[in-house]
Amino acid sequence: MAHQIIGGELKLADGKALPLSKGVRAGEFVLLSGQLGLDAGGKLSGEDIESQTLQALANIQDILKQAGCTLDQVVKATVWITRREDFARFNAVYATHFPAAPPVRSTVVSELVLPGALVEIEVMAYAP
Repeated sequence: MAHQIIGGELKLADGKALPLSKGVRAGEFVLLSGQLGLDAGGKLSGEDIESQTLQALANIQDILKQAGCTLDQVVKATVWITRREDFARFNAVYATHFPAAPPVRSTVVSELVLPGALVEIEVMAYAP
């Protein structure tokens, strides 16, 4: 099956490009790589879970838009947070973006590769 790359190249603040695609359309599905709370310049948007979650979700919305999708089409999310104590605050922000019929989701507490990153969110959308 042929697939289409979405979102272009991902670069960090130092200009280093990462060997991954931001998103891919494969048939009726759009799959996104995990999104951190990185702003357009590749820097973390803040030092708290709320600001990083808001930025990660904004990044997701932007990539989905490039694929002709919205958050309403997200059917699966996987979330990594670095601190268990941030879960309720993360959930409060996340819930505002999925107020009705939220996607299925797994949430894991784990270290993240980028120092200072507190959350990473990966989604899959159904987009026939």
